Amino acid sequence: MPVHEGAKTSGKIETRLFINNEFVESISGKTFDVFNPYSEEKVASVYEALPEDVDKAVDAAEAALPAWEEMGAIARAEYYYKLADLLEAAGPELAELESKETGQLASRYRENAVGAKGLRMFAGLASDLNGATSLAMPGHVNMVIRQPYGVCGAIVPWNVPILAAIFKMGPALIGGNTLVLKSSEKSPLTALVLARLVKEAGFPPGVFNVLSGYGNPAGAAMASHMKIRKIGFTGSARTGRLIKEAAAKSNLKRVSLELGGKSPLIIFDDANLEAAIPAAAISIIALTGQVCIASSRLYVHSSIADVFQEKLIQAIKKMSANSPEGVDPSSPEAMHQPQVDKAQFENVLKYIELAKESGGEIVLGGKRQTEKGYFIEPTIIRNPDHDSRVSKEEIFGPVLCFNTFEDEDEVMKRANDSEYGLFASLYTKDISRAMRIAKRFESGMVGVNTTSPMTTAPDMPFSGWKASGDGVDLSKASLDLWTQMKTIYIKI
Repeated sequence: MPVHEGAKTSGKIETRLFINNEFVESISGKTFDVFNPYSEEKVASVYEALPEDVDKAVDAAEAALPAWEEMGAIARAEYYYKLADLLEAAGPELAELESKETGQLASRYRENAVGAKGLRMFAGLASDLNGATSLAMPGHVNMVIRQPYGVCGAIVPWNVPILAAIFKMGPALIGGNTLVLKSSEKSPLTALVLARLVKEAGFPPGVFNVLSGYGNPAGAAMASHMKIRKIGFTGSARTGRLIKEAAAKSNLKRVSLELGGKSPLIIFDDANLEAAIPAAAISIIALTGQVCIASSRLYVHSSIADVFQEKLIQAIKKMSANSPEGVDPSSPEAMHQPQVDKAQFENVLKYIELAKESGGEIVLGGKRQTEKGYFIEPTIIRNPDHDSRVSKEEIFGPVLCFNTFEDEDEVMKRANDSEYGLFASLYTKDISRAMRIAKRFESGMVGVNTTSPMTTAPDMPFSGWKASGDGVDLSKASLDLWTQMKTIYIKI
């Protein structure tokens, strides 16, 4: 069957793989099920890619490579403008599907609009695919040019599936590579809509291919594939290490990683609380905390901590109010979404129990929110042990560690005492302090009087330090990451 009639959907749902501009069943015919985290009902049965499907997609990408590379970056950019328009128009369809497969609130869905801006930004960078020249060597004019790697791979997460795909395909394809993208088994449906839009935009066959399936075997087959020369991954640090290991054991393909975070947010005693409190609330409840750059470690100066806590609780309750039975995320009335699936739901609850055992005081939430669906109450843990798992590990749920501090050196030591370094932020009216702290943060991105996840721009690098990543998404820097340098010596 070409499509699957989804449970309570407004139309047909595409469930096949996208290879060489055609939707095809997997070679094995094997499928896996996608469930709605609100109703716990099956949404669709999706064809699962196995290693032989990876081979088929790689072959299609390899065949498409010469013509796509020779086309030139300006011509390639024209496809991006068409795709951006189609992506904007597909907003309602994507919002409905993502609500069903991940529980994202349809009323707050913006991935298509932000993704369209990203595509136009990458199209505008097409003419920046250039290198350098040098006259430093006597008798020579030397130059550096940038060329594509060839067939590339991308493995993207489930929390922002469209954005994550564009973060990878944007620089990869404009740079002249062709791409095989594997979506998450938790959110394969919107990636297949993106595939359809790519075809409608007129991209040549084989340039962009989409596989649905699991990290093992499909993702593992991509990481070790001898014809894939570069792979980009967004997800957990554990999986990132496995991908690097597989790349090293195969063809030493280039690997770029955007991994987890445990982002600190510092509130100094001179902060504008009218701005800081709602920002702290939004950062931990947006996508119910399932965001790598969520500000999940809060440090508030002790002189304002009690007032801040009281108002923060009020703000979170107002922003996430749902009925005791829960509200369908596709409804305009929905205020708080569920965790993506049962496994994530149970994992977050385990962390909350660990927090109780380690001495943290639960001042808000801490329980399952509804009897049906994977809803968890927004939770604040006051002063958890600094070395506890809840303080150190990425929970990926609506769980905030609320800490207090007395002085700058103390809080910076604690804020930087983490294996992660993705996003960090602070609120203060002192510009000298702001710049001093921004420099001291061991983090790839810093917000001053603003915080994640609302503070990102397509023309700025999205990157992490330490275990939060090894590479760059967005900006001109990512374009450099998806092309390789060649030095040419010319004797005159």
